[in-house]
Amino acid sequence: MAKKTEISVEEKLRALFDLQLIDSRIDQIRSIRGELPLEVEDLENEITGLNKRLEGHQEEIKESKEGIKFEENSIATAKESHKKYASDLKKVRNNREYNAIVKEQEFQELEIKLSEKKINEYKTKLEEKDTVIKELKEKITVRSTHLKSKRSELVDILKETDKEEKNLIEKSKKFEKKIEDNLIAAYKKIRSNVRNGLAIVPIERNASGGSYFTIPPQVQMDIASRQKIITDEYSGRILVDPTLAEEEMEKMKSIFS
Repeated sequence: MAKKTEISVEEKLRALFDLQLIDSRIDQIRSIRGELPLEVEDLENEITGLNKRLEGHQEEIKESKEGIKFEENSIATAKESHKKYASDLKKVRNNREYNAIVKEQEFQELEIKLSEKKINEYKTKLEEKDTVIKELKEKITVRSTHLKSKRSELVDILKETDKEEKNLIEKSKKFEKKIEDNLIAAYKKIRSNVRNGLAIVPIERNASGGSYFTIPPQVQMDIASRQKIITDEYSGRILVDPTLAEEEMEKMKSIFS
């Protein structure tokens, strides 16, 4: 790896502040997207789950219809057997044969009643499933419409911001190369520890940007001299003087335009 060219403290501060401006713009772009990707993913997962439930209910309907068909065939078979036994009764020669045939007839009648009971249970289940499936399909339709809208919204935002974000990420990497590794590491650590991602801020109204704690005049003079890296004792942020900040913001306008 090529060794980074040694630069002055002021140049380091300018490079750091430029990097902060770029990274803040990337943060802003990602904020515009907000929770949309997660919302799209959640809706996709929800619809997948609803479709699986729908498939499960449809499979149960199929099984119930097959069950009805099976029981109807069983009834038809039992009726045929009952009819045959009725014919056999005319040929009996003794009470033992008669009782045996009557017992078989009674068994077939019980089989018919049992099958009819099962058919009624299947039909009740089908009615319940029809209601559940109708509600599920309506829910899937509503969620799918919502998903389509969210996807369209996300695509539009990505079209607007994706190119700019990629360009800024590349610029961020280039600006990082200008700064020594330990300073970049410190910058990234501060960024990760502060709520708004601002690791380097200008002095505003005698205080660190976004802070209410006054910075002593001597420290302000040291910051304005640009001879060393100075951090805010309360927030840990790196501080720069307002003039430097204004100059760099003006300079960076061309990158963001």
